[in-house]
Amino acid sequence: MDQQNDSFVRLPEVLRALGISRSTFYRGIKLGIYPRPTMLSIRLVGYRRKTLRDLMDRLDSMGIDSRLDR
Repeated sequence: MDQQNDSFVRLPEVLRALGISRSTFYRGIKLGIYPRPTMLSIRLVGYRRKTLRDLMDRLDSMGIDSRLDR
């Protein structure tokens, strides 16, 4: 796996990429739509870049808007 796909992003970048609010993202996690974060340290969580890219591709291919708060 190359380094680009193995990197992590923080929540603000995830929210910008999906175009949704923090509360919508957490609601999506609870519903199983969006991935749970990965603990990087005691006080630091992140989201795998590849997982988010795959999620966005899957939603687009299904014709689903990634935003729940329309």
